[in-house]
Amino acid sequence: MRIEVTGRRLDVTDAIREHAEKKVEKILHRFDGVQEIEVILDQDGSTEFTAETIVHVVKHDSFVGRAKGDDVYLAIDHAVDKAARQVQEFKERLRSH
Repeated sequence: MRIEVTGRRLDVTDAIREHAEKKVEKILHRFDGVQEIEVILDQDGSTEFTAETIVHVVKHDSFVGRAKGDDVYLAIDHAVDKAARQVQEFKERLRSH
């Protein structure tokens, strides 16, 4: 399982990378079929950050969570929460069938 954190127009510091990796670990605990997780960070202008979390899973299209905010850490949190919710709903659909 690979976790990749990249930045566009933004330098990804060790603290940001560790925060993103720690947050996406909760997706791994929810579903075993995760193959790869990408966290893409972007800085629009000087104050707004965009975080995008892409979760690649087995036998399904990727799940994507996007969020914008003034704080890069909050944007990561919201994007990961959105992707985690999608993965959880997919897992529940698999169980009900």
